[in-house]
Amino acid sequence: MTYYFAKTITGPFEAAVSRVKGALQDEGFGVLTEIDVARTLQQKLGADFRNYRILGACNPTLAHEALRREDKIGTMLPCNVIVQEVDSGAVEVAAVDPVASMTAVENAGLRDIAGQVREGLQRVVEGLG
Repeated sequence: MTYYFAKTITGPFEAAVSRVKGALQDEGFGVLTEIDVARTLQQKLGADFRNYRILGACNPTLAHEALRREDKIGTMLPCNVIVQEVDSGAVEVAAVDPVASMTAVENAGLRDIAGQVREGLQRVVEGLG
């Protein structure tokens, strides 16, 4: 089982980040965290790295229900969505598959929630054109 789903799109990197954020919002997800990996590696290590952003996406209703069913599930929240420049004019968007993540958690009550989150994240990724 793969642990993510991805799609490569064309266009400028920052425009792709904005499109992903908009698509997440349209699907009911908020972006709780945003990590600019290239900037962080430059600041911390002096290392150059391609444009690479990690967006911590969360659907508040589903996260609340998951936390009610499993108090340690916060260790797996939010769901990460990456936007990375893979080539000049090509940007890959990949999202974690929460169903794959949940296989490590022995709580059947989370399966339906993980499935709903997966469906939403898949619609976000697949809907990027």
